[in-house]
Amino acid sequence: MNSKGYKSKIKVDDTVILSDQDGLHSITVDPGNAVNSRSGVFLHSDMLGKEYGGRVWSNKGRTYRWALHPTPELWTLSLPHRTQILYTPNISLITSLLELVPGTSVCESGTGSGSLSHAIARTVAPTGHLYTYDFHAERVQQAKTEFSTHGLGELVTCECRDVCRDGFGLEDAVTAIFLDLPNPWEVILHCPISFKPGYNRLMSFSPCVEQIQKSCVALRGVGFTDIQMHECLSQQLQVSSCRVSEARLEENSARREDTEILSVVPKLSMPSHTGYLLSVVFV
Repeated sequence: MNSKGYKSKIKVDDTVILSDQDGLHSITVDPGNAVNSRSGVFLHSDMLGKEYGGRVWSNKGRTYRWALHPTPELWTLSLPHRTQILYTPNISLITSLLELVPGTSVCESGTGSGSLSHAIARTVAPTGHLYTYDFHAERVQQAKTEFSTHGLGELVTCECRDVCRDGFGLEDAVTAIFLDLPNPWEVILHCPISFKPGYNRLMSFSPCVEQIQKSCVALRGVGFTDIQMHECLSQQLQVSSCRVSEARLEENSARREDTEILSVVPKLSMPSHTGYLLSVVFV
């Protein structure tokens, strides 16, 4: 996630994502610490100098974990949850519809656990900037620490601010705004002054359609256009092998022969509704 690129080897104070059959677990490397798990004890000191993507073994040498370089996608799956978060299917749609590219200036509220913030910072690097706000002072301080640890401090300005009451404190500063708030319609009035002259985009995430309805009324009232609503549902496909019997016709006889084939079918269960994404344009 570092704005200066990927590292090849693990060093002190690096963030490392450990992966095994139980899932993903993030750590900050400290030579005096260890990871205690049912699969063994993994000393941080044993990880120093090892290459990212390789195995790190327990102190008994019986089990291992993969030491992965952090990315926004891996961080989303392993971060400490301070709030509910957005996951990669929604995040990918958001960065696409906001038309984020390197050099874009973006405003986000609220910061929450920083899942989307990391993805935005990676997308707009190295010359863009993210202004992110949350009303909860402790969450803001924790997010600042994570941005700095992950090498994103120069790309992100994180502040404690009640944007519903005070706005963003920005003028002609950004071309994209994202809102993840219980009452986004109270913030929409403050958005136009923060946009740069020209073409700008705003998106809002809300779990309930009633929130979307109130937001649409507020958006029309201040001149937003091209209002669209999206719902992102991820359908997984399951690949499995099976044997089928085929008839083989020969010159004087017929016989049946079993053949192994691969089948691809949708899984019977899939992640359900997470929320609605409202996408609009301001010119």
